Amino acid sequence: MGSAMLMVVLFGMVSSVVFASDPGPLQDFCVADKASQVLVNGFVCKNPMKVDADDFFFSGLNKPGNTNNKVGSNVTTGTLHVGFVTSNPENRLIFKVLNAGDVFVFPVGLIHFQFNPGHENAVAIAALSSQNPGVITIANAVFGSNPKIDDGILAKAFQVDKKVIDYLQNQFWEDNNN
Repeated sequence: MGSAMLMVVLFGMVSSVVFASDPGPLQDFCVADKASQVLVNGFVCKNPMKVDADDFFFSGLNKPGNTNNKVGSNVTTGTLHVGFVTSNPENRLIFKVLNAGDVFVFPVGLIHFQFNPGHENAVAIAALSSQNPGVITIANAVFGSNPKIDDGILAKAFQVDKKVIDYLQNQFWEDNNN
């Protein structure tokens, strides 16, 4: 009887973990702006069209201090070109070049990339967050972003010639869901 009770308790504990999740996001991201109006998610957010890469960026982990912290983040060398594309219909590219000690936040559910343009190892600390996991047509977001993602980065990512990427970026990507 005792082992059956133990199994029920353990099953209950595991089940509560399995069903736990964040609430469904309502928009791609919410950059706090106390001077703005309340948006669909009930928070005061910066107008999404006025958001730029600096809203997702922090430079300062390369400053002297304790870099042997609880999360194990350490300042390293190298450079990363990072970015993400907002969801349809804008497909706006938000990107930044990161150096040692920089941090960039990628919203959950959005197409994102990291590329090391150098010849040495590079490490960045990234966090993911979002308010809208909605459907993103990957082809529209990757090849129809505004501005365009560098064709050299996409050529390496898809392991094709730059001419293929240029061809794809010049296609009509607004509504190919049909």
